Amino acid sequence: MALPLPILEVVDTSPGNVSRLQQDIHELAVARQAVILAHNYQRPEVQDVAHYVGDSLGLSRQAAATDSDVIVFCGVHFMAETAAILSPQKRVLLPDLRAGCSLAASITAEDVRKWRAEFPDYVAVGYVNTSADVKAELDYCCTSGNVLAVIDAIPDDKGILFLPDFFLGAHIRRERPGRRLEIWMGECHVHKEINARTVNARRQQYPDAEVLVHPECGCAGQVIYSAGLGDVDAAGLHVASTEGMVQLVHERPASRFIVATEIGILHRMQQLAPEKHFIAADPEAVCTYMKTITLESLREALLEDQFEVTVDEETAARARLALDRMIRLG
Repeated sequence: MALPLPILEVVDTSPGNVSRLQQDIHELAVARQAVILAHNYQRPEVQDVAHYVGDSLGLSRQAAATDSDVIVFCGVHFMAETAAILSPQKRVLLPDLRAGCSLAASITAEDVRKWRAEFPDYVAVGYVNTSADVKAELDYCCTSGNVLAVIDAIPDDKGILFLPDFFLGAHIRRERPGRRLEIWMGECHVHKEINARTVNARRQQYPDAEVLVHPECGCAGQVIYSAGLGDVDAAGLHVASTEGMVQLVHERPASRFIVATEIGILHRMQQLAPEKHFIAADPEAVCTYMKTITLESLREALLEDQFEVTVDEETAARARLALDRMIRLG
């Protein structure tokens, strides 16, 4: 199902306005006893005002562990749903209801039920980038960071249905070639456009740079395949989740990195390693869904108590089983 891209309004990012809004947000968060969670792909000024910034798995854990009465999720809708499932006693707010996800929209619960009927003995594993209704039909959830741990936890003789991201599924197939694997043909509209040609052009510009590639990217398989043939230098090439990329920035001695994922993560990387230089593999890799949330909408969410995201109890209970398995496996 196609999801229309939101049209983003122009926002005032002058230092004075940003500072004023961030101060308002800090005060409202204290008054509301709220915790603000922000994904790595959010606007820089939104990341800066959050209590925690991270990937889907890290933020899911924060949502489950928080003592705060209110969770304001600066991410996309499925992430807020996940927080509501893991913290049913909390009030979860999403500052902008336009914050959807093209990948999550590529599969429905009915699709999963029909697919499982075709492969009744297979185990269903779904990327966390799915709706609550879809999660309720799964055996396991996963993120790009723990997907291989999830696959390895399933008995070797079991077939696996993996959804919805084709490129992450292809990554599993490369890393675990002996597994029986059926893959749904979904994709993130941003990551699919980051191609090997773009990455290679960047490497020619910056030959000393190491390359960090998200497995959701359309270029991941192409780059790895090219490296195997010797067409691309495999040295300094890393396929990793967003949080894995952040760790590599600390661990690797390189002073320059080409980053193949949504460009929002560059802000966090630069903050954590200000002495290093980060280059977007594709400067146009911008998720407009992630960028719908602004400081203004975040402040309004706290001020007006909007917009609450809820999941009905039956769906939440079923989805929680798959999510709990994901969290336990790290």
